[in-house]
Amino acid sequence: MFGSQALAFDPQAATKQDACCDAATMSTLREATRAYYSGDKREAVTGLLAAAQSGHPAAQWKLGRMYAKGDGVAEDDMKAFEFFSQLISAHGEDSPSSPDAPFVSSAFVEVGSYYLTGIADSAIVPNVNRAREIFTYAASYFGDALAQLKLGSMYLDGVGVDQDPRQAARWFLLAARKGQIDAQAKLGEMLVRGDQIEPNPVHGLMWLTIALKRAELAHHDDAGIRAAHEEAFSLASEDERRKAIALADQWLVDNDAAFTQAYSERAIEASTTR
Repeated sequence: MFGSQALAFDPQAATKQDACCDAATMSTLREATRAYYSGDKREAVTGLLAAAQSGHPAAQWKLGRMYAKGDGVAEDDMKAFEFFSQLISAHGEDSPSSPDAPFVSSAFVEVGSYYLTGIADSAIVPNVNRAREIFTYAASYFGDALAQLKLGSMYLDGVGVDQDPRQAARWFLLAARKGQIDAQAKLGEMLVRGDQIEPNPVHGLMWLTIALKRAELAHHDDAGIRAAHEEAFSLASEDERRKAIALADQWLVDNDAAFTQAYSERAIEASTTR
């Protein structure tokens, strides 16, 4: 799994019976899914609300995302926060291997992010300690890659914790191995620079190469990654470049199938209409 960055409106959640819900709720969710991907977001919201009220995790997560982004509804961070909070309140201790675990872990990351910044004109004020606790839980219990990235960034910058580059690198590595692009880039930069952790120019350039190629494939903003890669490449010796490229190519081959599947919107849309 490639973490929250690759999480979409999981078709599996809309096409099979869930322990939380009856057949009618599942049918409603399937129709809402079809409506969403066909562009009828008003109809999708109606169905999602009905499914969410019946406690379906995928519906609660999707509504949270829609309100957070203003996707088919007026942007409303407080409503998004409420949907995510309902989801984690009901399913926060579910097994990490459960079908709904990706939605649950993503909801934790969303709530943690809101506590990190606060929500304007609401009772949700910035609380970095609470954000760190939430990210730690999602990163450790669910192994969520985006939570691991955010937690690593807090340790790197000393936000809510004592600055600890080694701990930051540890979390970045866990997320990088799952394919989290920004974690790959951050870890690569740390290894190349070597001013906060032990330098390793070969593995640093390897991770930056992987991050750049994956960013291009995923249409991820790659300006910063490209600049870091170019700097690392210019500083590396010919032997270091050769070794780094070989390692990156092998990693990409070993992980290509899972990454391609995770980012294939065509596959996701086709699955929702089964």
